[in-house]
Formats: sequence, structure tokens, C-alpha cells
Amino acid sequence: MLLLPWQEECGTRLGYNGPKGTFLVNITPKPKYIFEILANTLEQANKKYNVLIPWYIMTSNDNHEETIDFFEKHSYFNYPKNSISFFNQGQMPLLSESGNFLLDEKNLIQFAADGNGSIYRSMKQEGILKDMKKRNIEWIYICSVDNILLKMVEPTLVGLTISQGNEIASKTVAKKNPQEKVGVFCLKNGKPSVIEYSELPQDMAEATDENGNLLFGESHIMCNLFSLNALEKIANTSLPYHFAHKKAAFYENGTKIEPTTPNAYKLEAFIFDAFSQFENITLLRGKREEDFAPIKNKQGVDSPETAIKLYNALFSK
Repeated sequence: MLLLPWQEECGTRLGYNGPKGTFLVNITPKPKYIFEILANTLEQANKKYNVLIPWYIMTSNDNHEETIDFFEKHSYFNYPKNSISFFNQGQMPLLSESGNFLLDEKNLIQFAADGNGSIYRSMKQEGILKDMKKRNIEWIYICSVDNILLKMVEPTLVGLTISQGNEIASKTVAKKNPQEKVGVFCLKNGKPSVIEYSELPQDMAEATDENGNLLFGESHIMCNLFSLNALEKIANTSLPYHFAHKKAAFYENGTKIEPTTPNAYKLEAFIFDAFSQFENITLLRGKREEDFAPIKNKQGVDSPETAIKLYNALFSK
């Protein structure tokens, strides 16, 4: 079993100019980088279960070298260097609103990371799946880098998935309220799926059962488990691309243009689009205060302030 946190984008929503894993979090008793927190959690699991868990980190072309240099600078946070691997995710061209390619300073087509769903294809192309098979790895835990309460090893989730005869699983938390901006699990054409909050009609988002619980209340918090067989299957298929409307600087006649509003379309694949390739998925609901403290925004919801509060409350017990 191992972990693959992706960090394909720098922490722009954080107001931080760097890979999100290199963000310094002011937790108690001393500040730590997100990568440091995750490395410490992995090391604790290694000691508890008497194993050495391989750690694979997906980067983008924009932050690949910077991420490796960061680990070198910090001596890999005392985690065995030969048990940490870095690999690049894919890219797709950036398109203007009129459908033309955006160009860079060399008058070449601009590319951008193509979403967390490209992880499957990237693992195959970068030789990661072969490395996993060589190491006799059977289960792979894939998650986001920005959750500082992430449990790096979930024996309960693995055992439950095996007992149910499934090849994929996910850790969830109950959706806080109908307006919370998280994707939720559902069945689509009888197959497991996730629907984004922006695509869920208001009446469905607010629908409850006889006990007052949200009908669409299992949040997808980017904590997913796959068998190696499942990853190999997905890597040999194609996932749909979604258009994301974003701001992107570009060059026109040698002049750099810095837009103030979204001006470009980025093509992204989502990791949960692969779930529908399977008949069933195992879901294990955790506790928000123990499992989910994301750092996504500079202030307000899912900010360093809210994550630190959850982290300190849990580990001060």
C-alpha cells in the first residue's frame, strides 16, 4: 500500500507562489510544511505496522524541479530517499475563448496541467505502474496534497474494500450543509459516480431523508483507494475532458497580456470520472474533525486558519 498525493497546481488560491506541498503551516507546537506533515504521518505508519511505504508524488511541468529541490533541501524530511518517487502529470493546450491556441513568449503553444484525472495515464507513461508491480504492491491510496489531517494508511478501508469484493474505495465525510462546495457521491446510470457541487440542482442538494440527513451527503474529499488491477484497467482507457474557464497570461505580437478576468479554457480530466468503470465502490465515512482539514483558500472556508484549528484540536488531545 502506498500514497500518491498530487499537487499539479501551485497554491495560487492561497496567494502562495509555490507548489502547495511546500506551504508552511503554523501548527502547534511548531510550524511545518505540508510535505513535512505528510512525511511525519507516513513515518508513524511505518513504525506502527513495521513496513516501509513507497511514496509517489505527482507534479506538473511547472513545479517538478522545484518540488524535487525542496525535498533535497530538507533532506527528504528523513524519509528514505529511495522510497520517494516523483513523476509528471500530462498537459493539454490552453485555448482562447474563440477556440484558438494561446501562445507563450517564444510564440509556441501554451500548455497547462490537465487535471487530477490524468494521474492514471501518467502512472502508466512514467513507469509508475511497472514499479508498483515490481514492488509487489496490491493497493494504492491516492489523495490530495492539501489535507493536513490525511491518514496516510487506512487498514480499515483496505479491509472493508476487500471484504466487499470491490476494487475501488473512498473515504468520505458528511457534507456540512447543502451549500458546501464539495462533490458528492451518487449513482449515475447505475454506476458509482461523483457529481460536482456546481452541477447539483438546488432541490437535489437540499433533499433529505426521513431522518433529516442529506440524500446527497457523502462528500468526495479526494481520499481514494484502488487495487493495482483497477489502476491498470483505468490507465488503458480514456476519460472525458471538462472545460475550466480560467485566467491565463499569454503573448500577442510579442507583448505579454495579463488578463483581469477569465480568458482561457483549460482541459481537465477528473479522477472520479473513472469510478463509473466499476460496478461498485466501497465508501467509509470518517469524521470531519479527524479526517478533513484542507488548505485551499487564503482566507475563510478551507483556509490555513480553519485547517490549523482542526489540526491543533485533534493533536492537542
